[in-house]
Amino acid sequence: MRFSIGLGKDDAEKRLEQRGVSRRDFMKFCTTVAVTMGMGPAFAVDVAHALTAKRRPSVVYLHCAECTGCSEAVLRTVKPYIDELILDTISLDYHETLMAAAGEAAEEALHEAVNSKEGFYCVVEGAVPTIDQGNWGMVAGKPMLELVKEICPKAKGVISIGQCSSFGGVQAAAPNPSKAVPVSKATGIQTICIAGCPPNPINFVGTVVHLLTKGMPELDDNGRPTMFYGETVHDNCPRLKHFDNGEFAPSFGSEEAKKGWCLYELGCKGPLTFNNCPKVKFNQTNWPVEAGHPCIGCSEPQFWDSMSPFYEQF
Repeated sequence: MRFSIGLGKDDAEKRLEQRGVSRRDFMKFCTTVAVTMGMGPAFAVDVAHALTAKRRPSVVYLHCAECTGCSEAVLRTVKPYIDELILDTISLDYHETLMAAAGEAAEEALHEAVNSKEGFYCVVEGAVPTIDQGNWGMVAGKPMLELVKEICPKAKGVISIGQCSSFGGVQAAAPNPSKAVPVSKATGIQTICIAGCPPNPINFVGTVVHLLTKGMPELDDNGRPTMFYGETVHDNCPRLKHFDNGEFAPSFGSEEAKKGWCLYELGCKGPLTFNNCPKVKFNQTNWPVEAGHPCIGCSEPQFWDSMSPFYEQF
């Protein structure tokens, strides 16, 4: 049974063109993904092939305790429209937010995908409440804790998308009344952590491409792909020269801030945060520090507690 949008149909490029995304735009996107992966522009052809190949892996996308911001980040990218691209790339057999089916039909789709002989990949968004045997978070009458324990170990690979799924996020912030934990802790298995609140969708697409073309990516000690999280925000910050010169903005809206001086004394956590935000940006447009706001360290373990208060210097 297939319920959602796209569903691994053929002719992905043709349908993108019908939506105003030319072959040239598509290849520019593939080049961005390739460069972000550290493979160089020549790898764009392999990226394009991986994203349009006829044989696509089945994916089950689970929602736990979260705000759906990670799904929104993936769906609201500019060109090409990643929602269609992703849904054409993979066979998204279960996604509680996007799928048209509901009730027993949705659960039937989940059961069929999880028990398919071809296997499946699992993407999990959100932390997992564990208090009261997990009964604080339920889907179709089952605790989220029970669902991830049942489904994740059967998958060929598990991607934790976003801060909550990767490290607990705001759901696990003190006093953490639901005793929320990341998926890896709830299931006891290693997950690929696409950290961030929300994560950059290019990092998610790049991870999918790597799984399709090269298998499991290299991960750091926190389960994050090193190709995206191998350097700090500070390492690539356009304000770095001002940090090195000891030039710090004294306040938001000051002339120094407008001139691009460093935001470290206003609470920037860029030196402590591993992510590629300065290189990739969001929506191909901008990112927080360039827009004048300090990095709040949203891709680090124990965020939010470990990075707050946000507007005080460490």
